[in-house]
Amino acid sequence: MTPGNNGASTPEDDDPFGYLYADGQANGAQPPSGGYGYPNSVNRVRPVGTRQYGAPQGQGAQTAAYGQAAPPQQGAYGQPQGAYGQPNAHYAAPETFPGGGGPGGPQQSSGRGGGSGRRGPNTKGLLIGAVAVVAAVVIGIAVAMTSSGSDDDKGGNEAGGDPAPSQSASTEPSPSASEGAEDEVELPTTDAKALRLSPGMGTASDFEGAESDGGVYVTGFNQVGAKVTWTVDGIEKAGGYRLNVRYGIPGKDADATLVINGKASARPLNMKNFGGTPEGDWEKGWQTTWANVNLAKGTNTIELACNDGNKCDLVLDKLSLSSE
Repeated sequence: MTPGNNGASTPEDDDPFGYLYADGQANGAQPPSGGYGYPNSVNRVRPVGTRQYGAPQGQGAQTAAYGQAAPPQQGAYGQPQGAYGQPNAHYAAPETFPGGGGPGGPQQSSGRGGGSGRRGPNTKGLLIGAVAVVAAVVIGIAVAMTSSGSDDDKGGNEAGGDPAPSQSASTEPSPSASEGAEDEVELPTTDAKALRLSPGMGTASDFEGAESDGGVYVTGFNQVGAKVTWTVDGIEKAGGYRLNVRYGIPGKDADATLVINGKASARPLNMKNFGGTPEGDWEKGWQTTWANVNLAKGTNTIELACNDGNKCDLVLDKLSLSSE
C-alpha cells in the first residue's frame, strides 16, 4: 500500500493526507476542496465532496468525483480558487487582503453581526474614573492640611496673649460650685458653759464624757423654770437650719421646750435614751438630738426651757447649727 492509495474502494479507507507526501502526489493524490487544509472526510456534516467554501450552496455548485481534482471554483473576494500548490486568495493570511490587518497595518473593526471579534474593555472610562479618584484624594489631603494649619495658627495666637477662658476654666462659678461653697460655710457652735443661764443653774465636770472645753457641762436644768439662752450672730441667709444638742441623761428619757426668737415650738425637743444606756450611769448617757428651726438673717435667739410637763433630768454639753 502507498500513501494516497491503499487499495480501498471506499473514501472511508483512503488516506486523507496522502497529498502531503511525495509518493502520494505521484499517485495522483489531490488536496481536498475544504477550507483551511482540513479534509472533507473529517467534517461529517455533509457527504464527501458536497460542501463548497467560498461559493453559494445549491445553485451553480460544482462537485468533483472522488479521486479527481475539483474544477476551479469562485473563491472569496471574487477570485478563483487556485490549483494545488498555488495560493488561494480565500485562504490567504488576512494581511494579504486589501485593508487587511497585519503587523503595522490598519485594523478592520468587526461589526456587530459581520465578524467574530469582540470589543475590548472601555479603557477610556476606567482611566477617567481613576483620575477622578486620585483628584478626590488630593483635595481631601489639601483640606486636612489647611484645617490643621489654621488650628496651629489659632493656638499660636492664644499662646502669645491671654487665652480666653474655656468652659472648663470659666471665671464664673457654676451653680454646683456655689452650692458647695454655701455648704462649706461654718455655722455657729457653742459650749453649754458659754450660754446664758437662768438663776439656780451652774456648771460642773464631775463625770467624764463632755466634749466642751475642759469637760465642763451645765447642771441644774432639772427644775421647772430653768432656761439656757443662746444668742446666735452672723446668720447670712434666712431659712431653715438644724439645731444639734448634745446632752447627758442617767439612762432614762427626757425632753425640753424649744423657743426660737420668743416663739415656742409646737412640740418639745425629744431627748430620749436613744442608746439604751443603763439607768443611773451618767458617763455612758451622752447622746445627741436635733430639731429643724427657722432663723432670720442676722441675729437670732435660741432657748431651751424646762416647763411644766417636761422631763428635765439632764445635763447640757454643746449646741451647734448645721444645714438641713
